[in-house]
Amino acid sequence: MNYITLNNGVKMPQLGYGVYQVTKDECERCVADALTMGYRLIDTAQSYFNEEEVGAAIAKSGIPREEIFLTTKVWIEHYGYDACRASVLESMRKLQVDYLDLCLLHQPFGDAYGAYRALEDLYDEGKIRAIGISNFYTDRMIDIASFSRIKPQINQVEIHPHNQQIEGKTWHDKYGIQMEAWAPFGEGRGDMFDLPELKAIGAKYGKTVAQVILRWHLQRGIVIIPKSTHIERMEENFKVFDFELTEEDMTAIAALDKKQSSFFSHTDPNMVEWFVKMVEQRKKQHDSSKEKKNW
Repeated sequence: MNYITLNNGVKMPQLGYGVYQVTKDECERCVADALTMGYRLIDTAQSYFNEEEVGAAIAKSGIPREEIFLTTKVWIEHYGYDACRASVLESMRKLQVDYLDLCLLHQPFGDAYGAYRALEDLYDEGKIRAIGISNFYTDRMIDIASFSRIKPQINQVEIHPHNQQIEGKTWHDKYGIQMEAWAPFGEGRGDMFDLPELKAIGAKYGKTVAQVILRWHLQRGIVIIPKSTHIERMEENFKVFDFELTEEDMTAIAALDKKQSSFFSHTDPNMVEWFVKMVEQRKKQHDSSKEKKNW
């Protein structure tokens, strides 16, 4: 396993297992399988609604807590100082842990700065070993890095061969903030797994396209959290430390960069409104649930 040292000296595995879109029914089994395969970085989030299942799998694994690097993310409806702090403590309860290795702000909207101050204080108290952000574009990253008391250790963003974040990585390196890729395969969009360039590289090493992509991320110094619900794919994704791409290979993959998201832009007003509506809907659902309990 490769390890990355963050700007505060904390070490984290460079390859982990993400549980985005893993259902509650499957999540505990999947995390248990990933831990059996050797994964020690587990990435979840409040908005995935599977923190309890992740916590159960870790608790039952028998693996010492200090050997697991556990990440969760705070959702927008819990932004602001007090709400963020309370939500992180609630996440820790669901995860059955007394500290988090990494906690991120999931989206760059709402009272992110109040929420970040809560993360800073929880960090000072030893409840979080590293703090950071997610989906903050480079300008927002520089802003929060420059005007916060504690510089983020991580920014988790979209990175894959069709959106390589080359300029963004230069800026993150300048500020000493580690980049972490969600959707390291781009969810296969744009025929990612059938690109002839990637197939040709894989054939040279007897590796799959997925393994080539993960190896490319590793050699760029990116932290990656591929997700699969199939144990054989988890094993395949883990077997990327026994080969190395050449400079020629890296150049060929660099040529695939479309320099744009395969999903959506956080600067699109329509998408901002979509996030706002999501938060409003969840608030209504939460209020309705509270009324039923009180009734």
